[in-house]
Amino acid sequence: MRLVGIGFGNLVAAERVISIVSPDSAPIKRMIQDLREKGLLVDASFGRSTRSVLLMDSGNAILSALPPETLAERFHEKNEQEDNGQ
Repeated sequence: MRLVGIGFGNLVAAERVISIVSPDSAPIKRMIQDLREKGLLVDASFGRSTRSVLLMDSGNAILSALPPETLAERFHEKNEQEDNGQ
């Protein structure tokens, strides 16, 4: 299992992440509210503004204060390290 940092010392299992999206659109905001009401939302932004939402294969979502581009770079770095046998 590969763990990737999503900010403030929080880690997620890379193979469980389906997508990383921006929280700015109305459909994503509605989805976040629905998941919050169902108890399926994890807020890992530590009170900072949410800059990305990680959608998990379990139906949960995780809020992060890091932008999607930064998280994508971290996931890409982990893939390269794995390909190089590190």
